[in-house]
Amino acid sequence: MLELTKTAVLACLLILPQARAYAQSSELERRPTYTLEDAISLALQNNPDLQIAHERIGQAQAQLGEAFAAFYPQAQIRMSYEHTDNPSRAFGMIISQRRLNLDGSTNFNQPGGTDNYRPEVVATYSLFRGGQDYQAAKAAELGVEAAELQESAVRNQLIEAVTSTYYGLLASSEAHKVALNSIKAVDSELRQSKNQYEAGALLKSDVLSLEVQLAETQDAEIQAANAIELTRTGLKTLLGLNADEAFEFEQVSAALQIPENHESFDDLLNRAIKERPEIAAAYKRVEIAERKLSAAKGAHLPRANAYVSYGSDSKNIDFSTNRDNVTAGVMVEMDLFNGFGTSEAVKKAEHQLNEAQKAHTQTKLAIENEVKTAHLKFREALARLNVTRAAIASAEEALRLVNQQRQAGAATVTRYIEAEVARDKAHSRDIAARFDALRAEAELKKALGSWR
Repeated sequence: MLELTKTAVLACLLILPQARAYAQSSELERRPTYTLEDAISLALQNNPDLQIAHERIGQAQAQLGEAFAAFYPQAQIRMSYEHTDNPSRAFGMIISQRRLNLDGSTNFNQPGGTDNYRPEVVATYSLFRGGQDYQAAKAAELGVEAAELQESAVRNQLIEAVTSTYYGLLASSEAHKVALNSIKAVDSELRQSKNQYEAGALLKSDVLSLEVQLAETQDAEIQAANAIELTRTGLKTLLGLNADEAFEFEQVSAALQIPENHESFDDLLNRAIKERPEIAAAYKRVEIAERKLSAAKGAHLPRANAYVSYGSDSKNIDFSTNRDNVTAGVMVEMDLFNGFGTSEAVKKAEHQLNEAQKAHTQTKLAIENEVKTAHLKFREALARLNVTRAAIASAEEALRLVNQQRQAGAATVTRYIEAEVARDKAHSRDIAARFDALRAEAELKKALGSWR
């Protein structure tokens, strides 16, 4: 029985690592794998910044509806109560209540306390307010358009951020692969060198140099692995995912199309001025400020309102058509002096208009600078890419020659490792240049408003 138990325990110990590996592989298979297009779609669906911009459109639309409310009649239901012993007021209440009695029973000089209850419906309609309602409605319409343009700008920025971060994740992954290959190569050479040293065919200094080189490659691998996680975390934030949610990206770096530079800066700038939603939104805000200034000036003009009231007066809470009455009329009013409030409101609107105009100029200058910077980075990345490709060819040829010299005994292990490290660094620089070119292209597209 004891032997059977030992056999079972031994079998479990042998099976456990395989079961754990199978579980891990199954978990990886269950994780969603995202392409760049998938990541962009998820970001457009979940990103909080874009959702906030969408809610601002809803706010602007509600503000437009609020502005148009001024063009509809306004109706209220009222219930008022008055008590007075003022003869003139009391006499008016008695007449309104249809209780006037001329038989001498009513003392008009001493009416005593008189109560009046009046339920009524009142409707008003604005006939003219100096154009304030019209200008406010037009400003609200422009506000909706500005909010939609701002959402378009957020969308453009978001897609660029997701694209650049995704390429950064691919670059980190490629750099990590290079670091792992370097560790594998240096570790293999180190084992062989230790055997040669023990056999007396190699110097101790060569072994120590390889150990130092191995430590450097391991340090590079740690940094590359950490860069992957940092970039992955940043991408999750853009996608609206929690930090603990699984995210795997599709390895397609070899099939990525390297962009080309064909357009001049002037052509790119003209495209950006026409396409960037920020410029259109800034101009909409100038128009909004102009409308608000006109509305503020309209407060100097007269205001006219029509009104109608239907109700009933009684000494208790009792509505009766025998005591109902209707009042209708038109009221015109105009401010002669309101403590300079209207003048100050006009000054405020003028300053807001100046601010909007300066903001429009600032936005245009910022976009011009952004296009110029993105264009220069794009050209630099493409130039670097050509240099790194030539460097890889030279590094590969140098490694091949040093390897031949080493096999012939004319080159030391240290020289061979130096050539191998130089080859790996050339590949790392090429990876960085390749993805820098793709990121620079994304920045240029964003500067042009291509993803609005």
